Amino acid sequence: MKDRAPASTRKKVVVLLLDRGHLKGYLNPAALARAEAFDLLTPDGEHVSVAMASVKSVYFVREFPDAFQPERKVFLSRPKLDGLWVRLRFRDEDVMEGIVANDLLDLLDNAVQLTPPDLHGNTLRLFIPRSALAEMKVLGVVGAARRTPRAAGAVAASQSKLFNE
Repeated sequence: MKDRAPASTRKKVVVLLLDRGHLKGYLNPAALARAEAFDLLTPDGEHVSVAMASVKSVYFVREFPDAFQPERKVFLSRPKLDGLWVRLRFRDEDVMEGIVANDLLDLLDNAVQLTPPDLHGNTLRLFIPRSALAEMKVLGVVGAARRTPRAAGAVAASQSKLFNE
């Protein structure tokens, strides 16, 4: 079997800062895990160190926009993706909705990874440090596992024996 070259580890991002500024560049997502700062490679080829305490959110984007403007921040109707539908309130009172994984271990991390409301927009995913959040509320569980018909039939079959005895 032939070894394949690894895919690029640097992804296109727009980093939104708490002071309302933003930076465009390339970032290794693995560097975000538990870092207090991360290295951003700008489109001009410069390395910029960004402190996690100054970050509001990291937008993983398809293309760099000319003028960055966050896309739709709330769902227009109930989302259909599997996960937890959440509303985030930032320290600057900004509000955003999204979908997070229905896995409590992911939520115990230092940040929230969010799928944005506009699935067909430029933003693929968001990374939001916990230090930027004031509140996070679960609005609903989407795609929850339901009882399978076979399990429901087994319960009905076992109950019918009760009345036949």
